Amino acid sequence: MSRARPRGTLPSVPRSDDPVSATRTEHDSLGAVEVPADRYWGAQTERARHNFPIGDGDARFPRVFLRAYGLLKRAAAGANADLAELPADVARWIEQACREVEAGELDAQFPLAMRQSGSGTQTHMNVNEVVAGRANELAGGPRGGKSPVHPNDHVNLGQSTNDTFPTAMHLACLLALDEQLHPALDRMLATLDERAHAFADVVKIGRTHLQDATPLTVGQEIGSWASQVRLAREAVQASRPRLLRLAIGGTAVGTGLNAPPGFADAVVRRLASETGLALERGDPFAGLAGHEALVELSGGLATLATSLIKVANDVRWLASGPRSGLGELVLPDNEPGSSIMPGKVNPSQAEALAMVASRVLGNHTTVTVAASQGNLQLNVQKPVTIQALLESIALLADAVDGFEARCLRELRPDRARIAEHVERSLMLVTALSPRIGYDAAAAIARDAHARGVTLREAAIDSGRVSADEFDAWVRPETMVGSEGG
Repeated sequence: MSRARPRGTLPSVPRSDDPVSATRTEHDSLGAVEVPADRYWGAQTERARHNFPIGDGDARFPRVFLRAYGLLKRAAAGANADLAELPADVARWIEQACREVEAGELDAQFPLAMRQSGSGTQTHMNVNEVVAGRANELAGGPRGGKSPVHPNDHVNLGQSTNDTFPTAMHLACLLALDEQLHPALDRMLATLDERAHAFADVVKIGRTHLQDATPLTVGQEIGSWASQVRLAREAVQASRPRLLRLAIGGTAVGTGLNAPPGFADAVVRRLASETGLALERGDPFAGLAGHEALVELSGGLATLATSLIKVANDVRWLASGPRSGLGELVLPDNEPGSSIMPGKVNPSQAEALAMVASRVLGNHTTVTVAASQGNLQLNVQKPVTIQALLESIALLADAVDGFEARCLRELRPDRARIAEHVERSLMLVTALSPRIGYDAAAAIARDAHARGVTLREAAIDSGRVSADEFDAWVRPETMVGSEGG
């Protein structure tokens, strides 16, 4: 019969990424833990590495989240020093360690996957331990440990996982939006506007229900894509005022227990100054227990995803062929498209964009379900929420940039193919309806289709329209509105 492990000891879990090195002994409230000697983290991080072997280890927190946490911890140290809660030298060591976290110099010290406790305690303590471990080294001591800088007493002074983690979530989303997604959308919209202007004179057949409809211009069609993306971007931006409200200062349940007076306001001021964001304190109770602002942001990203799928699918349809499809758009040949069909080229950038957008829609479901898991004073699915959001933002930014650079920039209309479709279209008969009536016009269109002749031939054969009248009345370039003429 097997014996239970003594309280506080770790199971033997081999890991392929364990460094081959000596160990040092670290302690937490459960006992002693052996930690790789060349790492800054301490006992709680090492326990978490073994206690959450969920997945293949690829779902670690992205750089922008670690940067946000570094910013927050640095602001907290500065605020505590200003309030005389933290010795100046301890604050200075913490701040320097935090700057290294922000810069990505210590990324290897954050080994934990996002799949952990619902508050994010393990990653929060990973941050505290790494900052303290590096600060102790900066103070002239050995790497790691708890003296002269303690991960809880100093780095975490006046804070809790429950208020720092959602604060870092908001900061990370704002930084990712401003530095990744919005610049990519700026580039896409500029190219769409340029393409719309360049092809404003190309009259083509519109399609509704995938059937021929009345004319419009290529410029109007591309311009509609730009408008859809802009509207979706507004949906993303609509969440910004709520994202700017931070939970810091709430500590464990929202009351601010153990946070010194003025601490939260001082942290927010420092963060606002450092980032240039108009940050403010939110309701700490709501900030810990619910994530409505993040659900709103996710909804905006989902709206953007639906718009991008529409653009991607339009490009795929209009470029279909090249000889047996619509063939109205010509796309750049980026790579061979088939392992069996020589010469085949596929609209791969459009497909990649649509797949990313599908993932974003799935992530939105994850966010909405996770955000519903608030119980009393705490939501307990924070890590999966921020994982889904930051993945959506990063994927959208990358896919939008790829689509813009490798598809939209060189997209051009096949003018000859478009002119052929316009000439053959039966829906130009719409221009005859005000002259000869709906029923008579419909009869002409049906006759042209049945006999396989042009609309002009059928109209003249009907005896209702002369050749001169048809040529004067049915002019596609006058049927596209004032913006396309």
